[in-house]
Amino acid sequence: MPSSRITVLVADDHAVVRDGLVAILESSPDITVVGTAASGRQAIERILALRPQVAILDVSMPELDGITVTRQILAARPNTAVVILSMHSSAQHVMQALEAGARSYLLKENAGREIAETVRLVHLGRRHLSGRIAEIVAESISNRRGASPIDTLSHRERQILKLVCDGRSSAEIGRILGLSPKTVDTYRSRLMQKLQVADLAGLIKFAILHGLTPLE
Repeated sequence: MPSSRITVLVADDHAVVRDGLVAILESSPDITVVGTAASGRQAIERILALRPQVAILDVSMPELDGITVTRQILAARPNTAVVILSMHSSAQHVMQALEAGARSYLLKENAGREIAETVRLVHLGRRHLSGRIAEIVAESISNRRGASPIDTLSHRERQILKLVCDGRSSAEIGRILGLSPKTVDTYRSRLMQKLQVADLAGLIKFAILHGLTPLE
């Protein structure tokens, strides 16, 4: 197996969906499926054993749901890029998935068309939402009322927030912006204080809700 291929595990309790996604992914010359799972618990076991670069998880699975699996997998393997598949299109479901650490949220109705490109994007550290999901989240942003905390952020703070949400380390952000990693860490702490969030998931949620990170 060529080392340049992106390794993927597909977890879905519906065999037809699972097999269909595997067939689509295997038809891409730069992607290989190293395993499948039919339940949440089986997904965790096989991801830990097979160490795929990308895990595609159905949000509704027996034993453990995809959101719970995402949290447990990323606690053990934070570099795994998780793609959540769902039939639910509410902003609440999307935010739960992203807060758990998923890099992508795809509606099952669009998965056949988007899955291969989504795998490539999340493998590169980017985030991707189905077009319809992006519209729903964008609409929820436009419907928000009152003063926005974004007004309290400086231009530099917005730059750093976006880069943090893109998955960049303090060292990488420092190189991009010409700052020391220590200075970046100071900005990051200040951002959390200003926005009243306790962790990276909170920063990501804020950035998405206020349009500071692309919904692509």
